[in-house]
Amino acid sequence: MSAPSAPAKMVPVATPASQPFWDGTQVGELRLQHCTDCGHHFLYPRLSCPSCGSRKTDWVRAAGRGRLYSFVISHMAAPGWQGETPYVIAVVQLEEGPRMLSNLVGVPADPAALVLDMPLEVTFQARGDKMLPLFKPAGAAQ
Repeated sequence: MSAPSAPAKMVPVATPASQPFWDGTQVGELRLQHCTDCGHHFLYPRLSCPSCGSRKTDWVRAAGRGRLYSFVISHMAAPGWQGETPYVIAVVQLEEGPRMLSNLVGVPADPAALVLDMPLEVTFQARGDKMLPLFKPAGAAQ
C-alpha cells in the first residue's frame, strides 16, 4: 500500500473580470484597475469605479511597492496551505492607494520583526498555472 499523497495547493481561478490581473502576474507585474475619469486606482476587479461610478476603466501596471498596514500571524494551516506554519497574512497599503490582502515572506512570523508601515515590495510565487503576488520587506532577497 502506498503512502497517501499530500493534497495539491489550491490554485486561484481567473474570472473574465480578473483575467487582466492574472495575466499581469504571469509576466511579473502587479496590475490594478484605474479610472480614466477620476484617476482612482482600485482592486478587486469591478465594472465601474468605486469612487465616481464611471465605467471608463483600464488596467495599469502598479509600482509593486507598498507598506505594511496590518497583519495576523496564522499558526494553523488554511485549507490547501502546504507551507510552514506560522505564516504572515498581511494587508498591504499599495503606493497607488488600494489595500491588498497577501502573504508576507522573507521575514520571520514574529511580531517583533513586523513593523507597521514597513516598506514592502511585490514578489511572485508559482502556484499551479498561476503566479501569486506576495510581499517581502523592500530590498530583501527572496
